[in-house]
Amino acid sequence: MLSIITVAFAPAIALLIFFYLKDEFEQEPIIMVVRCFLFGALLVFPVMFVQFAIQEEAGVVSSYFISFIQVSLTEEFMKWFIVLITVFYHVHFNQRYDGIVYATAVALGFASVENVLYIFVNGLDTAFFRAVFPVTSHALFGVVMGYYFGRAKFNRTHRYHYLFLALFIPYLLHSLYNLILLTFNQWIYVLIPFMIFLWMLALRKVKKANRRQKVFLYNHRTG
Repeated sequence: MLSIITVAFAPAIALLIFFYLKDEFEQEPIIMVVRCFLFGALLVFPVMFVQFAIQEEAGVVSSYFISFIQVSLTEEFMKWFIVLITVFYHVHFNQRYDGIVYATAVALGFASVENVLYIFVNGLDTAFFRAVFPVTSHALFGVVMGYYFGRAKFNRTHRYHYLFLALFIPYLLHSLYNLILLTFNQWIYVLIPFMIFLWMLALRKVKKANRRQKVFLYNHRTG
């Protein structure tokens, strides 16, 4: 069991450290990041319950329903909601990049526990696939979500617009990810380019968040 937990958590922790260190200005308190990670981990169980209830009540066996409603909507909404109520208004959320750190921490906490459960049932042989695809994709969805949380935090005029994007764009990306797995026989040939696209998108958001903070600091100092 210890080996399963270690293997399941290792890629998530590595990804979280990677994006945490991408902050070019003021890195967040470790306790806040760990707190978000734990909130994300605890989300797995209510999400599983809701997904099971939807499956039982809807009685729908459809790749599109599973992709867009049962899985993506429940998971991304719950992660978005946790970030909104626990850190969005917190005093430590004081820079554009902070949303990326906190949303990614929530996403990777969720991915870690989900990973433990999956590897426990399906064996350690699945660990590499899980690290490269599901865990990484959750991290990248979290980066995109966090970027728009950062935009919402410091743009009161369009706050609700960016809060909506913080939910909608990760939800859409997650739905497409699921749809690839469920509808393509040779899904690996579609999923790899999609993951490359996700990495490019996430790293672009990282650069834009840092650049926006840099511009803000420059204007503040010279203003």
